[in-house]
Amino acid sequence: MPSILVIDDEPGIRSTVRDILEDEGHRVLLAEDAVVGLELLEAERPDLVVLDVWLPRMGGLEALAELRARRPELEVLVVSGHATIDMAVRALKLGAFDFIEKPLSMDRILTAVRNALEMGSLKRENRDLRRAASRPAEAEPLVGSSRAMEELRALAAQAAASDARILISGENGTGKGVLAKGIHLASKRAGGPFVEVNCAAIPDTLVESELFGHEKGAFTDAVARRAGRFEAADGGTLFLDEVADLSLAAQAKVLRALQEMRFERLGGERTISVDVRVIAASNKDMREEVAAGRFREDLYFRLAVVPIRMPSLRERAEDVPELCRHFLAAAARAGGPEREISPEGLALLASRPWPGNVRELANFLERLSVMSDERLVSAATVERVLGEGPPRRPEPLLPERYGSLPLAEAKELFERDYLVQKLRECDHSVAKAAQAAGIHPSGLHAKIKKLEIDPHR
Repeated sequence: MPSILVIDDEPGIRSTVRDILEDEGHRVLLAEDAVVGLELLEAERPDLVVLDVWLPRMGGLEALAELRARRPELEVLVVSGHATIDMAVRALKLGAFDFIEKPLSMDRILTAVRNALEMGSLKRENRDLRRAASRPAEAEPLVGSSRAMEELRALAAQAAASDARILISGENGTGKGVLAKGIHLASKRAGGPFVEVNCAAIPDTLVESELFGHEKGAFTDAVARRAGRFEAADGGTLFLDEVADLSLAAQAKVLRALQEMRFERLGGERTISVDVRVIAASNKDMREEVAAGRFREDLYFRLAVVPIRMPSLRERAEDVPELCRHFLAAAARAGGPEREISPEGLALLASRPWPGNVRELANFLERLSVMSDERLVSAATVERVLGEGPPRRPEPLLPERYGSLPLAEAKELFERDYLVQKLRECDHSVAKAAQAAGIHPSGLHAKIKKLEIDPHR
């Protein structure tokens, strides 16, 4: 349903135009002056504006210039009861679609509205076609013929056909970002933007500004107004990578934005409406994160309308030869040497665990194409280059779930995990668990209450 913003200081005109346009099936927004109209422009994103020339606080022609500056694609119908040829010419030069004199003819208004909306629709269609022509013909492929990959492609195709939110889970390097971009390009939003946010890379103090934008002066370094990622993704897809790393405070703000598709910039009062499809991803077990209280359950259910799990490379080792051929061919097309790997070499690579998954394999193949002089790379050369690879990163002294937390939170989480483990080992007997932990039963009862542990689960 097209929405039309009517800006006129005469209540009778506003009411009459609203009634006529609503009878035609349009959604009508009303503003008594241009200042209110510009606020509605940001908050409601109308498809067309009907603008009076003589207005208090800000003149109509000044408002027309501002409307066109903010939304160049927006069509504006200018109306006036005191029109002159000079005024009409100025309005058309400023970008007005049409100039209509008062008293208004309803037939004239309806015809102009219909023509302006059709022109706006044609402009949007041309814009989408230009975007489609400028992007690659197809998304980066999900390589592999294993059953796991066939099932993944089928699920992704189903998900792309809808606007449902998607939560992609899987280990690092499995291709979660590739899948998200592919779903976007296969969806009806392909002509819109694909905006990616690495939630793990944003400091907690900047999350709100990054996602929702800020007004000038909202904080010390806010020297100018800045649109956030939600706003940048309007009409397209927002990809929240590593979403489990958002703080609980940031999760609450994301939840509200998903529920209403409205938000305010940091330091701002004007509500901004957007049309965004959200795809989220994480390498963590989201159910575990919810159970541990680190991720909001209501946000999890909002994001996981369509849950998709990316299989690890270990689970689809039969795809390794196909992946090798794909990456080596891509390297050759980019100007590198042509390389193939012998069947024995491919078998050796397929037997590897690849903890870094497809990303690790792709990096190895790039190194192999440089370090080998053979067009048909032997198993011996594969083994040699594997041995020359970067040393394995040592296991962290602390598990990731503790090492990324402040000391106080890490101590509390460790204590909870430790006591839960002792209760399990002692068949949920508090007395036995206290003895195994070397503390008094009353002390264990106090910790159970403080840490919100259910001793019977």
